[in-house]
Amino acid sequence: MARKFHREKNQRRAFLKSLAEALIMRGKIKTTLARAKELRGVAEKLVTRAEKSSKFLSAEAAKKLIKEIAPKYRERKGGYTRIIKLLPRKSDAAKMAIIEFV
Repeated sequence: MARKFHREKNQRRAFLKSLAEALIMRGKIKTTLARAKELRGVAEKLVTRAEKSSKFLSAEAAKKLIKEIAPKYRERKGGYTRIIKLLPRKSDAAKMAIIEFV
């Protein structure tokens, strides 16, 4: 992991897990660009290893990943997500982005 997000290892892992679950359940999420870039790698690995990854997700998210998302990308070798850059957030000018499944 390249980015630390001012968190310890366990907190960072839980943070990325919650972002990944949100992405799986909603199909797309709006977040900062740095978080989206870090989440991309996690999401790609989860889809590629759907059966093995299911134990790291909530039961509902794992079910959706295995039954809906992974079969959709069976023929694809990678690149399951895309990041769309948005205008900066007004309050603190943080770079924003939407990450979604292709």
